[in-house]
Amino acid sequence: MANSPLPIVGGHKSGFGATTRTDSWWVGPALTFLGLSFFVVYATWAAFQGEHYYHAPYLSPFYSPVVYSDLAAAGAAPLEHTLLGAWPAWWPAFIPASPAFLILMFPGAFRFTCYYYRKAYYRSFTGTPPSCAVGPAKVGNYKGETT
Repeated sequence: MANSPLPIVGGHKSGFGATTRTDSWWVGPALTFLGLSFFVVYATWAAFQGEHYYHAPYLSPFYSPVVYSDLAAAGAAPLEHTLLGAWPAWWPAFIPASPAFLILMFPGAFRFTCYYYRKAYYRSFTGTPPSCAVGPAKVGNYKGETT
């Protein structure tokens, strides 16, 4: 039996977004990036507005539950719907008196640490990796678990 060289099998293209895939693999991460970015911008705007979040009997989910209420704000919840009453005097003046600041940090912290959706965050915002069989973005000098 003669010795013949074996063909080189495997390997992949290298570089960010380099792939042999022919489908539109980038659509999912792009839509996730746009959707989550829009939501973060909208939630930030809703939190900073601090007004018009209550119209009997409806309460915006960004302000629920109402911990404190600033009765001087237009569309604020009445005191009987708050957990702790009127807005405290110790609240810093540079932060708007908005109940959303006391509420949104909890679902926000959960969402950005959620194991279930972590793959979508990594692919959409950091590109590590952007998709299956697609080259990741190079970050620093990290070469993996090699010696």
